[in-house]
Amino acid sequence: MQSQAKAHGPLAGIKVLELGTLIAGPFCSRMLAEFGAEVIKVESPDGGDPLRQWRVLKDGTSLWWSVQARNKKSITLNMKQEQARKIAKRLALDADIIIENYRPGVLEKWELGFEDLKAINPATIMVRLSGYGQTGPLKDLPGFGAIGESMGGLRYVSGHADRPPVRVGISIGDSVAALHGVIGAMMALRHRDVTGGRWNGKQGEACVAGQGQMVDVALYESVFNLMESLVPEFDHAGVVRERTGGALPGIVPSNTYTTAEGENIVIAGNGDAIFHRLMKAIDRDDLAQDPGLVRNDGRVPRTAEIDEAIQTWCSGRDIDTALQILKAADVPVGKIYSVRDMMSDPQFLARQMFEQHAFEDGTPVKLPAITPKMSETPGQTQWLGPRLGQHNQEVLSGLGYSDAEITQMLADKII
Repeated sequence: MQSQAKAHGPLAGIKVLELGTLIAGPFCSRMLAEFGAEVIKVESPDGGDPLRQWRVLKDGTSLWWSVQARNKKSITLNMKQEQARKIAKRLALDADIIIENYRPGVLEKWELGFEDLKAINPATIMVRLSGYGQTGPLKDLPGFGAIGESMGGLRYVSGHADRPPVRVGISIGDSVAALHGVIGAMMALRHRDVTGGRWNGKQGEACVAGQGQMVDVALYESVFNLMESLVPEFDHAGVVRERTGGALPGIVPSNTYTTAEGENIVIAGNGDAIFHRLMKAIDRDDLAQDPGLVRNDGRVPRTAEIDEAIQTWCSGRDIDTALQILKAADVPVGKIYSVRDMMSDPQFLARQMFEQHAFEDGTPVKLPAITPKMSETPGQTQWLGPRLGQHNQEVLSGLGYSDAEITQMLADKII
């Protein structure tokens, strides 16, 4: 594991407190940590974040954890105890950004809600990620990514028309919400800085500071935000977008096709000039020269005919030959990648999309590289996901607690 060097990057000097588990909140703070923010993650001393035990494990800890918690500092606080909540409040008041994904009302019960903190520190920025947001009739219900994907419209349009909806193979609802949280946090930080900057006072003292705010992220709304023209199409034309498998309805041709050996490729020949090149490349000059197919609105009614022509051509060729011919014709085409394909692909390798690291026992492990790529202030993996409570001593000492006090907290099961 790499040494925990001093943070650098565009967010160096920004302090973030993470009060959350699993995916949405932790992914949000993970991105801030990757670009230099100091992220202190509060975990329960009784096992910590459940994600530590999700999916494939190494020595009892999830491999996912090495990515999701990289660059974070783990401290344990038993939030059932008053002293632990007081410590959390001190950390929150010292933070530039607080990220949480508990059910609405939990932080208020602990006197750590946005209004509680804002009354002391007017520059408080709190990113709140939940299933349904902080208001509305559903706000108190538990919210998971799968529910957000369903309510936000993504599941309804995913899959084939003659089968039940399917899920994307990752927790896309949580991750999309996390990205909205990052965007909101950055905009709130900008607003705070232009209205006065960081709060430099102490508890109970008035101090001039910038204006903080709450960033209220609902999972279902984050998914809904991706749904393109869904609303105006229904409102204006009564169109309900349905499941269409691998096709892109109304934009022709764009679909998934199967080659001779059963492998799948995506072909996007929906631009007018691209369509012409595609038809010539697959030896269908008759379609390339058909005046009724020159524009997309003419191709849409003949979608089945065009797809059949492309599929017939693909069925007679192996995937490498099909890719070579279509790329030579400057037609957007791509193989559907598994992780095995990614790990040896020249584009992934040229863009340095994998980082080599090692666990504490020296076992090597590759992680996905950090995105986006920034020319002057790139992100960096400083260390892998930490052990539970690994930074208790460091963080609590920084708050002024003595070694003896920290030892007593451990004995009293506060940490």
